[in-house]
Amino acid sequence: MGRQRLALLGGLAVVLALAGVSLFVGVSDLSVRDVLSGELDDAQRQTLLASRVPRTVSILLAGSAMAIVGLVMQLLVRNKFVEPSTAGTTESAGLGLLVVTLLVPGMPLVGKMGVAAVFALAGTALFLAILRRIQLRSVVVVPLVGMMLAGVVGALSTFLAYRNDLLHTLSSWMTGDFSGVVRGRYEMLWIVAGCAVVAYLAANRFTVAGLGEEFTTNLGLNYRRVLALGLAIVAVTSAVVVVVVGGLPFLGLVVPNVVSLAMGDYLRRSLPWVALLGAGFVLVCDIVGRVVIHPAEVPIGIVVGIVGAALFLYLLLRRPSGAR
Repeated sequence: MGRQRLALLGGLAVVLALAGVSLFVGVSDLSVRDVLSGELDDAQRQTLLASRVPRTVSILLAGSAMAIVGLVMQLLVRNKFVEPSTAGTTESAGLGLLVVTLLVPGMPLVGKMGVAAVFALAGTALFLAILRRIQLRSVVVVPLVGMMLAGVVGALSTFLAYRNDLLHTLSSWMTGDFSGVVRGRYEMLWIVAGCAVVAYLAANRFTVAGLGEEFTTNLGLNYRRVLALGLAIVAVTSAVVVVVVGGLPFLGLVVPNVVSLAMGDYLRRSLPWVALLGAGFVLVCDIVGRVVIHPAEVPIGIVVGIVGAALFLYLLLRRPSGAR
């Protein structure tokens, strides 16, 4: 136990170091020496407090939360290759955001987030309903079903956006990008921190639910309530992240699988590691996106998508064909 805690503290130190690097990467002239000495002019102080700090905090929150909901979703669906972007959840949240923008454009951001969460929950429930009708669910079939559902929902969103001249807006929603995150526009992400806490408190229930409905019922737990709680956490987290920063594909798939290879599937033990690795992974991808074509910036959704897709293929090819 002592070694595990020490390793966890080491991982936390690495993530904090990356967060420190993130504060000083960008176009504006801001150095560590200026911050430590306190000799900041008004422009530098505004850059640090209104842009760099909110951006770094939002990366930590979004990265850790999306990794956690990916793990929760994998346990509930009982498949290692399912997460919001491979189950239609993210696309459903985007569709909800598009619909509410068309019908009630003046709705406050919190209301739009609520509608996106309802659509995300409905999309995830539809995915589960389709899975129940499939007799042979191999490790490959389940994510393929989710991707086909995501394709259908995405096509519907694209059609609506095209008819209403909102293609660029839809693209900006579905492509993760932290460049527009500033003070006053990221605070909703603290909701996902609350969702992560709830997931940790219910970790044992999710672990048991991952063993199947019959086993869960025999242990005296209400399987449907546990499933509903898990899906609510997934839907709300996905909706908030899509509304604030956009989609982060494959994040919730790759990070839990990497942690699972090292620590197994006991949620309460692995959850802190999943959160740390998710935050660190997004931090690294964001820093790479900011420096690779400096002073321009590659959206984080593209960097995460490329790296995540490559790791997803590796994990898919290395796993035995009969594994679940």
